[in-house]
Amino acid sequence: MASAVDGLKDSLLAMSGLDADGVYRDGSTKREQRSQLVFTALRRLWNEAIEQTAATAAEHGENWEQPHGIGLAAVGSLARHQLGPCSDLDLVVMYDPHEVDESTVTTIANHLWYPLWDSGLDLDHSVRTRQQCEAVTDSDLPAAMGWLDVLPVAGDVQVVQETAESILQRWRKAATKRLSELEQSADERAERFGNLAYLNQPDVKQARGGLRDSVLVSGLVASWLADRPHEDEYRECVESLLDVRDCIQLVSHHDTDLLLGDFQPRVAAMMGLADPTLEPDAREAQSIEMLQTRLAHFGRHIAFALDSTMSHAKHTVTHSHKRFAFFQGKRSKPKFTILLPDAAELEGEVVLAPGVKPAESRNLELRVAVAAAENGLQIGPSTLLQLRQCPVSARDWDDEARGLFLRLLGSGDRLPDLWESLDYVGIPGAWMPEWLGVRNRPSASAIHRYTIDRHMVETTSRIPVASPQGQEYDAQHRSALLLAAILHDIGKRPGVTDHAAEGARHAAAVLERWGYAENVRRMALVLIREHLTLSRYAMKRSPDDEAAVDELAEAVGRDPLMLDMLFDLTRADSSSLGATSGELISKRQGWSEWRAALVGAMYNAARARCR
Repeated sequence: MASAVDGLKDSLLAMSGLDADGVYRDGSTKREQRSQLVFTALRRLWNEAIEQTAATAAEHGENWEQPHGIGLAAVGSLARHQLGPCSDLDLVVMYDPHEVDESTVTTIANHLWYPLWDSGLDLDHSVRTRQQCEAVTDSDLPAAMGWLDVLPVAGDVQVVQETAESILQRWRKAATKRLSELEQSADERAERFGNLAYLNQPDVKQARGGLRDSVLVSGLVASWLADRPHEDEYRECVESLLDVRDCIQLVSHHDTDLLLGDFQPRVAAMMGLADPTLEPDAREAQSIEMLQTRLAHFGRHIAFALDSTMSHAKHTVTHSHKRFAFFQGKRSKPKFTILLPDAAELEGEVVLAPGVKPAESRNLELRVAVAAAENGLQIGPSTLLQLRQCPVSARDWDDEARGLFLRLLGSGDRLPDLWESLDYVGIPGAWMPEWLGVRNRPSASAIHRYTIDRHMVETTSRIPVASPQGQEYDAQHRSALLLAAILHDIGKRPGVTDHAAEGARHAAAVLERWGYAENVRRMALVLIREHLTLSRYAMKRSPDDEAAVDELAEAVGRDPLMLDMLFDLTRADSSSLGATSGELISKRQGWSEWRAALVGAMYNAARARCR
């Protein structure tokens, strides 16, 4: 028998079509149209389910009337009017057990779910009482965020609205206690899925800066602990990222948010980024790079909106406690803890010390970043925006700037997040304009998980304090190693065939402008120029090949400490790659036991030839 949802999947794809030039436009309008089409079909399907239930009862001689206390609700993207061409339908049958018996509920639900399954639509469904809905959202924070967008579709609207209002009120009452849980869940998701701005093949929903973070922003606003971001650019970024999500689904014909490499040329073309005046290969490469740049822009703004909203919510919780000394009639003052000159800690964030004028404070951005790195803190969002006023220089650094920069580079796993914060306000590009040539650039190599700029930051965060021989590097050698790590792929630019040599050329100019000692510059440039050498020899030559071992030793001037540094750079470089096929790799991605053994054997053989 025909159903109200027959052909609905094809209709959703048909109304999501491209313009004559192959570009996907008016995404927000199409999302609204798809949502309305589904709402209309679901209301008709509900009526059909009621009629079928009544007909079945009549066949059994039962006097059946349409029950009260049961309704159909939408949650997720459908409730937010953000339905993609192939998005799943997240539906809930809500009922009051005092108004309708469970057998009737089951019958109506079956008359809803089976036609939807038969239509080929992806369906996420459940049947719950109000109490069950409350229990789920009380215990499952992601579910609570999703269920803050509950929309009645058909049936008893009141039972849905009362449940939605109850969930919202319970969230507002519990939000102050669940704020840390919300922050932790966002951090765990970012750890699992990575950062949208830096991934070559990102999940545009789950990655940090993705669509899930925009849902968390709305959840924080709904808690009344923070205001909605007013920045028009934030809203435009969310809509644009939804456009990308729509194009991914149009290419894949599946409910997916993962921008795989195979999808990227077509998605970029659908987004209007393919230049028809270029040759096909050049057109494809340029469009993918432009897509990656746009995704980084979207991701940074959404991530900053979440951080800013979260920060405001936490400050609201802090200041909601009584802060008055009633017996004195005075309000307590904020307590600043000075961490470094002009940089202080306030309520768990690094902020500017009282009275500091960013436009007049040299090296302020470095002091703030190092204070955050060395104290395990984040830079306050409002402070981060103030750092845009700093007189950031690309040349003539003083001793303080050189020292602070090395302390930042040596901050280990704290570095990537802090560098990302600074990059949001354009500081690394002001330190070195050469950085802008690789910023957000996807890597041509399939084994790279990250964009080129993020890969260099990840590599730097993995540089150890001690050499493979167990001895700590002295200040000069560690400085050279850290500087080589942050600059080792700076030469990866379009048309470059030897990025190591090109990188050494760019790095030489950067390091000279910064004013690092000649010996430090010399060692760093050797490491950059040779950063592929140890791995290449290990993969293609044998440690029993005396000529190969001699050549490798000569590449570092037969200096055992330089070879130690090259080994550490190679290991850090490899461990920040993505997984290679056939390897079972732990969190130290790309540095498999097999690769470690090969590189280690060649390193040991060459070190024996060094003086």
